[in-house]
Amino acid sequence: MTRPENHPNRRRVLLIGNPDKPAVNQIMQDVEQIVARYARVVGRVLAHPTREVPGPPSDVIIVLGGDGMILSVVRALGDRQVPVVGVNLGKLGYLAEFGLNDLRDHIEQIIENPSPISEGMMLEVAVWREGREIFHSLAMNDSVVQSGPPYRMVELAVLADGQALTNVAGDGLIISTPVGSTAHNMAAGGPIVENGLDAVVVTPICPHSLAHRPLVLKSSQVIDVLAVRANDGTTVAIDGQISVPLRVGDRLSVRASEHRFKLVRHPGQSRWHTLVTKLKWGLRPEATA
Repeated sequence: MTRPENHPNRRRVLLIGNPDKPAVNQIMQDVEQIVARYARVVGRVLAHPTREVPGPPSDVIIVLGGDGMILSVVRALGDRQVPVVGVNLGKLGYLAEFGLNDLRDHIEQIIENPSPISEGMMLEVAVWREGREIFHSLAMNDSVVQSGPPYRMVELAVLADGQALTNVAGDGLIISTPVGSTAHNMAAGGPIVENGLDAVVVTPICPHSLAHRPLVLKSSQVIDVLAVRANDGTTVAIDGQISVPLRVGDRLSVRASEHRFKLVRHPGQSRWHTLVTKLKWGLRPEATA
């Protein structure tokens, strides 16, 4: 075993924990002891990152929480993406593939050779009002237009690279990355897209039409959504975590970001393991007595 004091170039590891999770302080101490055998822990943070990741620069970030914390951290990293290790303290843990025992078993590989790494595209999302950009954000999962109260249908004009694509009347529209295709997009009937692909999924939410179906587009295309009809509570939601109002005449602009997230995958699991075991994809219904 190589002790940290003997490492000529010890990697810097930042621990970020969800302050809302029970016993997170004790878990963070345990993780620090596990990590300290192979790397230098440069900080321990209990926070929901927003605009930037708190703490000193690091080579690897270990997130203690669930998928929501990973989404927050990746967005907050912005143009300084580093490998992120998700330790699941939540329910599903689709992105957070590691448990504490998994982390203990694989920590040396995670720190010294953090592979396999799932790199994936993110979205650059902007809202324009009267010719002025009023909102800008990265999105790891999706950008969603939601009808909002008083919950009448909204109408959205959708353009791809400036060319008219369709008008959607219904409860809204989801623009998703491949990694986000198993989130809101899947629940709305959209396709599951392999994470490594560069593509954008456009999925209407409860469209008032039998002809509208989800659409997969090349990631090089810029998608603009014009609010033709909106409610007082119509919003654009980013990763289900932050939102901005969308008014009639506003334009939502979505394009692939030049920045790519880096998510450390479980080295002992296949790329389809989480899809099958946690989302039960392709499994037959279980018999009941």
